[in-house]
Amino acid sequence: MNRRQFISAAMACGVLAKAQQRRQPNIVWIMADDMGYADLGCYGQKHIKTPNIDKLAKEGLRFTDAYAGCTVCAPSRSVLMTGMHMGHTSIRSNPGGVPLLKTDVTVAAMLKKAGYTCGCFGKWGLGDINTDGVPSLHGFHKFFGFYHQVPAHSHYPGYVYNEAEVVPLRENTRNEKQTYANDLFANQAINFITNNAQRPFFLYVPFTVPHLELAVPEEEIENYRATIPEDGAYVDKSLHYANQSFPRAAYAGMISRLDGYVGQIMQTLAASKLDNDTIVFFTSDNGSATALWNDGNFFESTGGLRGHKQNMYEGGIRVPMIARWPGKIAAGAVSKMPWMFADFFPTALDIAGAPAVPGLDGRSILPTLTGKPQKQAEFLYWELPSYNAKSGTFADEQPMMAVRMGFWKAVRPKPDADLELYNLAGDPYETTNIAQKMPQIIARIEAYLKTARTKPRPQKNPINPLIAN
Repeated sequence: MNRRQFISAAMACGVLAKAQQRRQPNIVWIMADDMGYADLGCYGQKHIKTPNIDKLAKEGLRFTDAYAGCTVCAPSRSVLMTGMHMGHTSIRSNPGGVPLLKTDVTVAAMLKKAGYTCGCFGKWGLGDINTDGVPSLHGFHKFFGFYHQVPAHSHYPGYVYNEAEVVPLRENTRNEKQTYANDLFANQAINFITNNAQRPFFLYVPFTVPHLELAVPEEEIENYRATIPEDGAYVDKSLHYANQSFPRAAYAGMISRLDGYVGQIMQTLAASKLDNDTIVFFTSDNGSATALWNDGNFFESTGGLRGHKQNMYEGGIRVPMIARWPGKIAAGAVSKMPWMFADFFPTALDIAGAPAVPGLDGRSILPTLTGKPQKQAEFLYWELPSYNAKSGTFADEQPMMAVRMGFWKAVRPKPDADLELYNLAGDPYETTNIAQKMPQIIARIEAYLKTARTKPRPQKNPINPLIAN
């Protein structure tokens, strides 16, 4: 019996019964797209104003060593939803529409069983329309946004989905941009809170900013034109969606727009008298992408961490992470405990008072959230296998990967390369590879790697006729 079959059998046997009858806490997970570790004021950003998210940190717990599920989008979201790290999660490629399996067990499905109403508004990326990966087959009662990642690259798209229904945005044309998709997602999230105030809910809001394209309503750009110089900012013109005349001001404006959405969601929770009954998480789906469009390191989006989106150094996988829950999480707290997206699934079940799901790679960090002692996980694991989009198959090689073991961080920077080793306690910027000096540590990590992963399944990207070639 494999891992997935074991989980399904446990469900069938009634292990996952409803949580005890009580008012269960609401769970809100707000996620930026490609935002760097240091793109927020509370993480040291000097050029971008983020008062609402900074307030979230002031009133809650800010993590210094939290990690995404992967260094790119869809795999990271797969880790988040399944509680399996990249050695086991269902989606380990990033073409845009590869679906979860029908048999995959998600955090939303388990919260639904525990009595939660579940809504997702934004970029899904775990299965296109008419596949087994759509949110409605994985626990969500309501979905509004993008199924496939490619249309989400436009912030003024031609359409979005409301469940299975296409919602045309005909007012968005090549020359006319009127409806900003993320405004719609924020409104849907606010309506979801208002409509479900009398029952426990799981609200997942994966916004698409500040992912390229560099586009935002003009008023947000104007807020930064006077203070942010564009000299040195360069956008690769081969990226058809990177067409903003003021790329730095647009980037800052996108994050400010996101900050405004967070403020609206928090105000709605307060107006609905749900403030004390709701735990709110805020994070990003992977590390910074500013290096990919070359902002001249103006924003210092990684906070000095090495690397960026698409690689396994800290700048590619370490993300901002804030959790707020009045009366349960101490205000103004800071935690250095490392954890990752795979831990959210068991943590959410723990928060809900629902039985644990066996076989997950993640573990509950509720003790840490509520100020109780908790030992650090022995290993955290990431990989990104080389993928052939045409065949839907993966190369037979040791993939690019990373492992964190205490303060030790091992990185395989490219397939089949030797492991590099860094001591994050003394070298947080991964400047000095000490693998040759620490053979015992390397041996211990290599022994773990022999058990850390299974071979990924073939993953074909479905053809969506609505996506223009």
